[in-house]
Amino acid sequence: MERKMLNIKLKDRIPATEVRKKTQVIDVVQYIKCRWAGHIVKEKDNRWTKRCTEWQPRPGGRYRGRPEARWTDDVRKAAGPQWKRNAQDRRKWKTSVEGYILQWMDKASK
Repeated sequence: MERKMLNIKLKDRIPATEVRKKTQVIDVVQYIKCRWAGHIVKEKDNRWTKRCTEWQPRPGGRYRGRPEARWTDDVRKAAGPQWKRNAQDRRKWKTSVEGYILQWMDKASK
């Protein structure tokens, strides 16, 4: 969509990072992941959404080789290792998510 906004074709071979610099559009997927993670962590009871997101499909650990990325890995990278504790406080979580988006936009513009 961003390429379409700038009328850039794939055959122009312009990297996505350059396109993102020009459009300065935030990564909506990362933003939604962080917001959703905050909602999930705040749930007190044993709801289906919380059980599904914390479910470990493999017995024991992960397989050998490069581990598959989990959605919590993205959130941990964005909000830090204490993200579950920070998500309990609504104000703190909202400012950290907004700070992550601003940080991401700064990286894209460089």
